[in-house]
Amino acid sequence: MDRDAAFEKFKSAAVEVLQVQPDQVVPDAKFGDDLDADSLDLVELVMALEEQFDISVDESELEGIQTVGQAFDLIISKVE
Repeated sequence: MDRDAAFEKFKSAAVEVLQVQPDQVVPDAKFGDDLDADSLDLVELVMALEEQFDISVDESELEGIQTVGQAFDLIISKVE
């Protein structure tokens, strides 16, 4: 799967879980500041991404992730 197709899958999950507009889900968007996501939202998003990409993400891997781009890079590293 190429990065563009993967990002579209990532974006669709983020739009559904976080209830945001697709144009808000950009690599430099911050989950807290720009997407108004709290920790529960992020847990739900991770669960949706795990299911969508058929991967497993350890909670410790999420530390320090603040932007869409950082989260996407983590997901891609597990898919490739």
